[in-house]
Amino acid sequence: MASVWAKSIVNLQVLAVFFCLMVCLPPGGGQKKKEGAKNRRLSLLNSKSAKSNLLSEKVDQMMEWSSRRSVIRMNGDKFRRFVKAPPRNYSVIVMFTALQPQRQCSVCRQANEEYQVLANSWRYSSAFSNKLFFTVVDYDEGADVFQQLNMNSAPTFMHFPAKGKPKRADTFDLQRIGFASEQLAKWIADRTDVQIRVFRPPNYSGTIALALLVSLVGGLLYLRRNNLEFIYNKTGWAMAALCVVFAMTSGQMWNHIRGPPYAHKNPQNGQVSYIHGSSQAQFVAESHIILLLNAAITMGMVLLNEAATSKGDVGKRRIICLVGLGLVVFFFSFLLSIFRSKYHGYPYSFLIK
Repeated sequence: MASVWAKSIVNLQVLAVFFCLMVCLPPGGGQKKKEGAKNRRLSLLNSKSAKSNLLSEKVDQMMEWSSRRSVIRMNGDKFRRFVKAPPRNYSVIVMFTALQPQRQCSVCRQANEEYQVLANSWRYSSAFSNKLFFTVVDYDEGADVFQQLNMNSAPTFMHFPAKGKPKRADTFDLQRIGFASEQLAKWIADRTDVQIRVFRPPNYSGTIALALLVSLVGGLLYLRRNNLEFIYNKTGWAMAALCVVFAMTSGQMWNHIRGPPYAHKNPQNGQVSYIHGSSQAQFVAESHIILLLNAAITMGMVLLNEAATSKGDVGKRRIICLVGLGLVVFFFSFLLSIFRSKYHGYPYSFLIK
């Protein structure tokens, strides 16, 4: 009987110790895991909420700036915060330029005018939204941005997509296409699916010039109304026809359609290029040079023809022939050298290489 009581007392002591352990020990590992998962979910929700608030603030700020002016000016800090840094659900078109007078970048000013037309067309269109913004970074206000992007020329247009990094096609090929607003709008449509219809401000210079020309011709005809034989002057009509031919063969129509820059100035050494190095593009100055060369060659051919067909003094005809031959040889050689510089690998040259 005593042994039974002893066993009972031992069992009671074991139960008491087990009960104390259950009460005093901290909660089990399963509960810890649940609390850890809950904390992670809360942290994730807080992070998403913070990102959402930051994105909302950035969009609101961009919309406020855009309401003041169609093209938002940015320095290095603004560029890194609103263009480069996430989160961002909007696309940004950035023009990197150098508009300060001391930079002497005439192309930058011309490109800026076209860029302003495009940005205004988007800003005041019915399709305007917070999915696309136009910005500009001037070299004198954001030189660190130029260094960060390894950019050594201006103007340059880049598209920064809402997601991911810019690709090669996100840099506008200004040298080949030009910087006309219509060409920029087409490029933006390819990169963002945003269609922009370009609205240009009224330009009455063409109408005024046409009215002045008509008035001048009408006045001339009225003054010469008693003698209109000059209308049948073959030389006058031939000169007018040659002017049209020179304009068309020098690429003036291409310039009108593509809107290329007049010339290109290298921002590193300040060297100005009047001849484009590619056969797929040209500068306006290049068209003027080609026009003058074609005119000089034509003048030489006219002099050669005059020397061969006229019946004047032989010595005078010989001089005219030599002058005409010199014009043709020299300027054709110059024209051929320009052709070689644009079409790399062309094997032929004459006098000038």
